Amino acid sequence: MTNIFIRNLDSQTTEPQLRELFAAYGSVKSVTIVKDRDTGEPRGLAFVEMGDVTQAQAAIASLNGFRLNDRALSLNEARAKDDLDESRASSSREHRRHRF
Repeated sequence: MTNIFIRNLDSQTTEPQLRELFAAYGSVKSVTIVKDRDTGEPRGLAFVEMGDVTQAQAAIASLNGFRLNDRALSLNEARAKDDLDESRASSSREHRRHRF
């Protein structure tokens, strides 16, 4: 299975729209639009999980730069959290930790 990370989504984009767009390239397992945890508003990011690696690569190649709701999408294969740079991962959320 391949997880595709999508950036630059319009706030009006829906999960069914993304599912339909990616279904043209193969089997879509799940679609998740990332929302702000405080406001519940979309953050302009999403993940689409596809069952076949070849189909996912074709979708990325074809849809990167595709305009959806007048916004050019930016796609790439999502990296696992373990693949992130440890120094960046630990310092980027340091400001969110409460200290007593």
